[in-house]
Amino acid sequence: MAKLDLLQGTLDLLILKTLALGPQHGWGISQRIQQISENVLRVNQGSLYPALQRLETADWIDSEWGASENNRQAKFYKLTKKGERQLKEATAQCERMPLAGQRILDVETT
Repeated sequence: MAKLDLLQGTLDLLILKTLALGPQHGWGISQRIQQISENVLRVNQGSLYPALQRLETADWIDSEWGASENNRQAKFYKLTKKGERQLKEATAQCERMPLAGQRILDVETT
């Protein structure tokens, strides 16, 4: 369960950070994550949409229907005030992780 929480937390952070750049539809979110990570991170639709529903239920994001770049109906997501606070919290936690990981790696084993 802890691994699942970590993975969901990471995906949540990626989505929130992406939406901090501005509202976006689901496909656009996954493309933006892939682009910013220089093709290292890819979010499949089977993970993305349940995460978006989870974030919307938590009131971290809001959505509304609109027209995409190619004039198709799409659900656009945007960060809420509560989502902005969560992003700040998650970012602070994420920034502490490399140091904690390095400390663990530096422990000598016998």
